[in-house]
Amino acid sequence: MNTNIFEEVTKGSLQLKNRIAMAPMTRARNEDGIPKSFNAKYYAQRTGAGLIITEGTAISSTSKGVLHIPGLYTAEQTEGWKQVTHAVHGNGSKIYTQLWHVGRVSHVSNQPDRQAPVAPSDIQAANSNAWGYDENGKEGFVISSKPRALETNEVKQIVQDFAAAAKNAVKAGFDGVELHGANGYLIEQFLNPFINNRTDEYGGSIENRSRFLLEAIDASIEAIGADKVAIRLTPYGGLHELPHYEEIEETYQYLAMELSKR
Repeated sequence: MNTNIFEEVTKGSLQLKNRIAMAPMTRARNEDGIPKSFNAKYYAQRTGAGLIITEGTAISSTSKGVLHIPGLYTAEQTEGWKQVTHAVHGNGSKIYTQLWHVGRVSHVSNQPDRQAPVAPSDIQAANSNAWGYDENGKEGFVISSKPRALETNEVKQIVQDFAAAAKNAVKAGFDGVELHGANGYLIEQFLNPFINNRTDEYGGSIENRSRFLLEAIDASIEAIGADKVAIRLTPYGGLHELPHYEEIEETYQYLAMELSKR
């Protein structure tokens, strides 16, 4: 087994100049959500890594819980990201973008018209912070607002939002996408029975609570191909008030089997 991290490696269709990967880190530098030349410079400076995964990138106007993050749901945002992918590829590295929907870990000031954030259920993350504007208009950490439970048809629309963002990522020159299914955000909120008290096809059994994740994966695969789609998971993460639950190992064993099929 070769353990030299500085040598080239091929994983599936992905050929990397070395075995070093840069993890996603939230930057919040784009007030209008559109990447600029300084974003390209930032990522170009980090192309010592064979693979870069970008900061969390919004899939819709209602997916954000942090001010000033870039998105991939408009033509302008897609065009802006082209500067980044061109710079990274010019230095011989590959780059994925992390597609992000925070669900209930958001604040009304992050949402269009100050509407409530959306989530599997209306259970508030009352001890978790978003990054928004307080009652005096000052920017900083704010307690996540009480969310509104998604209607079934709205869940299906968010599935398509992931797929649309994946398509835009490929248009922007990304080598692939990583769905953010970790750290207490929307996808993981659906998995957790303490947070997801739904009675429709997205709640109850392990299969139902996993349905949103797998539908988002399937829609993204249909949009750009399985070799360009990844997902990040944190089974025992516990971030943003997602407690451990009795079926946690069974849940992730089920997901591992289903994702392997894909």
